[in-house]
Amino acid sequence: MPELRKDPILGRWVIISIERGKRPTDFVSPSQRKKGGGFCPFCPGNEHTTPPEIMAFRPPWTQPNSQGWTLRVMPNKFPALQIYGDLNKAGEGIFDKMSGIGAHEVIVETPEHQLSLSTISLKAVEDVLWAYYIRLTDLKKDPRFKYVLIFKNEGDAAGASLEHTHTQLIALPIVPRTVKDELEGARNHYELKERCIFCDIITQELEDTKRVIYENDKYVAVAPFAPRAPFETWILPKRHESGFYPPNKDFSGLADILQRVLKQIDRILDVPPYNFMIHTSPFYDEINEYYHWHIELMPKLTKIAGFEWGSGFYINPIPPEEAAKFMREAKI
Repeated sequence: MPELRKDPILGRWVIISIERGKRPTDFVSPSQRKKGGGFCPFCPGNEHTTPPEIMAFRPPWTQPNSQGWTLRVMPNKFPALQIYGDLNKAGEGIFDKMSGIGAHEVIVETPEHQLSLSTISLKAVEDVLWAYYIRLTDLKKDPRFKYVLIFKNEGDAAGASLEHTHTQLIALPIVPRTVKDELEGARNHYELKERCIFCDIITQELEDTKRVIYENDKYVAVAPFAPRAPFETWILPKRHESGFYPPNKDFSGLADILQRVLKQIDRILDVPPYNFMIHTSPFYDEINEYYHWHIELMPKLTKIAGFEWGSGFYINPIPPEEAAKFMREAKI
């Protein structure tokens, strides 16, 4: 019989449409393995076709906007928001609006077109995480911005317009609604129990183990109790950390667990399209006791249709306990 499950943070309900015997192969869509061919603006030698780089990891003897880099960050050529201008707010009758001020950047994770976050070196994954942190820290200095959302679209079905692996970030003058809802749910729990709800979830999941996918000394990957999509995975620091930063100036543990989870997903789902996003505290309340930063990763295996849009419910055809078991048993 199907189950309705409630997300303890947002209060969002999902339907777990339990179909025993459902296996990862039942979800496999056309593989997102890199095909190559054709012109790619992110490949070395094509630096002149992108906006000038904001930063890059490259040997000191190489010039900006030239070959030789191992990671490169530049403004999005077709930005959702514009970096220049004043932040003006206005009303139009009952409606509110503001100028489209923000920043939209692209982090090209490797010069190698055929590679991905799951196949580059572990050191290269660390470099990607450092690039996220450096850019977030720099954009935080702009008083117009309240939040930076870091997100990755891998594969055409997940919204990637270019095959070459990359991450995007958008700096916003407001806090996104989903993050605000998480903050509110976490704050309500803290006011009631004087504990972080994410820390409570981590403690319970580590004791129970059936939804734990992988853990190392500093981080844990779990299948959330009420997942919106098959094989949805959350990666969280074990200790309380309200903002995304490198503990002890070290991202090795996070690189390890992120790449391992991506390898597991690639293995059991044949390199599926996926999205991930980093949820962290807003700039104005970066250090607090109630919110816990985390990565939410969702393979793109099902479609959102009329029921989901109309009801706000999500339908997931595999229980998270079974998804976690498949993930744990993946041979990588």
